[in-house]
Amino acid sequence: MIKDLVKETEARMEKAVEVLREDLQSIRTGRASPALVEKLLVDYYGVPTPLQQLAAISAPEPRLLTIRPWDASLAPQIEKAILKSDLGLTPSNDGKIIRLAIPKLTEERRRELVKIVARRVEEGRVAVRNLRREAIEDLREMEKEGMISEDELYKGRDEIQELTDRYIKKVDEIGAAKEAEIMEV
Repeated sequence: MIKDLVKETEARMEKAVEVLREDLQSIRTGRASPALVEKLLVDYYGVPTPLQQLAAISAPEPRLLTIRPWDASLAPQIEKAILKSDLGLTPSNDGKIIRLAIPKLTEERRRELVKIVARRVEEGRVAVRNLRREAIEDLREMEKEGMISEDELYKGRDEIQELTDRYIKKVDEIGAAKEAEIMEV
């Protein structure tokens, strides 16, 4: 019973780490990456739709993204969505392809991005800790109902704490790697 709870908690913590990893991919570094704009919501006939469902996105050069809408009439809406986003990029549209030149980051912008990364990493830590709290509450509930003994409660709590420490370490490593990538000139 405790093993099932630990496995479920581990799966949920893994999911939280994966969400953080995907979230950090959308933060701009000096290189062009399709992940920067994939999740950008574009108004598609009144429905906010992720850009990756409306266009082919590629990075033909290290500092250039190209967006080729499947429906050419969508280009103006895609341009508007890019301009409204917090990416700080200006698209150029030739009617068929939208090009996004990724400029070098200034030192000031790098520091702002590092702060954003730090905030999101802290949110990831909080998510992992919340999962720990929920798992420990479940253990206490099991003990209260007589399903497990007090010794099993403490053993389970220790296992969940080890799991939490491992996933907090993963979150910190992901954050440190992203910060290093941003500060790389």
